[in-house]
Amino acid sequence: MSFDALLQLSHELGHEQRALAILGEGNTSSRLDDQTFAVKASGSNLATLAPENVTTCRFADLLALLKTKRLSDAAIDEALLASRTDPKAKKPSVEAIFHAWLLTLPGVNFVGHTHPVSVNGLLCSKWGRMFSARRLFPDEIVCCGEQSVFVPYTDPGLKLAEAIAAETTTFIKKHGQPPRVILLENHGLIALGSTSNAVLAATLMADKAAKIFLHATSANGGKPPQFLSPAQVARIAGRPDEHYRRKMLKM
Repeated sequence: MSFDALLQLSHELGHEQRALAILGEGNTSSRLDDQTFAVKASGSNLATLAPENVTTCRFADLLALLKTKRLSDAAIDEALLASRTDPKAKKPSVEAIFHAWLLTLPGVNFVGHTHPVSVNGLLCSKWGRMFSARRLFPDEIVCCGEQSVFVPYTDPGLKLAEAIAAETTTFIKKHGQPPRVILLENHGLIALGSTSNAVLAATLMADKAAKIFLHATSANGGKPPQFLSPAQVARIAGRPDEHYRRKMLKM
């Protein structure tokens, strides 16, 4: 089984100079078929991720956890290990639970979770929710969508997966489609897409948007940036040339 696209995405997201993830931070995943998906093993490094550090898991085993209540950390660890298709494979990341759920959404084949310095600079401030809801420039809309999901800080693991599922379900009901970006307060960013390139593009553009937000806030003397209006955002999102550009960029 080839994990080439997942490995390449992981290496791009883990590139040290991009400051998106360091050491064992972040994780990536990709759908393999209706029953299984591949996910980064716990403690592995995105920048140097190798095939032996990718674990194949069964969707059903991890999705079942979202229907349970008050599981102990030990029980969750046991479930993560039991979800492996190969008992000798490394333990999947505890965040494999939310990867499993996100990969069941329509059109989502890849997920990338990172901790960008720039984005976390906002998610660890009073500006996080505003950054998720507003857009600053056209390419941010093209790559990251009209809005992002915002998830208030939640304990990593099963509780976080539950919170992500709840907030994302609300977003889908409102917008009629899955988000491209999910922002986790005091934690990091999740990008999702049909291709690995879509995940990389959304992550890099969110990083750029966060930097512009911070610069604009500074230039405004600590006041919010000048955002695009909702009408302007909707116009960019609906333009046929932007849809064509997404297709050419394999997004």
